[in-house]
Amino acid sequence: MAMNAVDGNLNSNFGFGSCSSTNNDASAWWRVDLHEPHRISQVTITNRGDCCGEWINGGLLLIGNSLQNNGNNNPMCVEISGMSSGSTKTFQCDGMLGQYVNIILPNKSQYLQLCEVQVFGIPISQMSVSSFDHLLSPSSSSSANTTIN
Repeated sequence: MAMNAVDGNLNSNFGFGSCSSTNNDASAWWRVDLHEPHRISQVTITNRGDCCGEWINGGLLLIGNSLQNNGNNNPMCVEISGMSSGSTKTFQCDGMLGQYVNIILPNKSQYLQLCEVQVFGIPISQMSVSSFDHLLSPSSSSSANTTIN
């Protein structure tokens, strides 16, 4: 089930029921809907640990507001690389704006297996006008971290 990847459980053993998996599809993808646009600072992914950990490498982490092509045309935060079996890795997205966070394995037929995805950011609706000015400032280096599950 897709929601197993956002259940708060970091266990990376697929057999314990806390990981999600797609079918063995061409360009398999997974998406979470945050229900409103957020400024996303980072996304942390826990990879499957009992086997197949290399399968996620080459995946793309996408963030945006469009559901065109199931959200898989949204801007890329990062290409996922260097994840070993059972590892947890944080990817910096530097305040990208989006309601949808997608992970896709483009141009290959394979299972996409995720044991946890944690999205950190601030809903736009909760940001003050001064927060927007701060985000737009080229000298800004701070980021907010709110867990969205």
